[in-house]
Amino acid sequence: MSFTEDVKTLANALLTEGPIPEKSEIDAYHISVATINGMEYLLTWNCTHIANAVLRPKIEAICKDCGFEPPIICTPQELMGE
Repeated sequence: MSFTEDVKTLANALLTEGPIPEKSEIDAYHISVATINGMEYLLTWNCTHIANAVLRPKIEAICKDCGFEPPIICTPQELMGE
């Protein structure tokens, strides 16, 4: 996976437009790298800032506003249907 200017731009948008707090910059980059590199799913146990039912729609909207299709964000448990 590559770390491009698009990754930085999207991460910055996630941080400045609200869903991801500045103190969790690594979470914004995690989402951004997966999005820019076309991952179908982003699996995480981080339910505070990434796999969060309240934040997911905001994250997806920002990705789309920046011109990218976001991955499906979920926990491994959600993916497996358990």
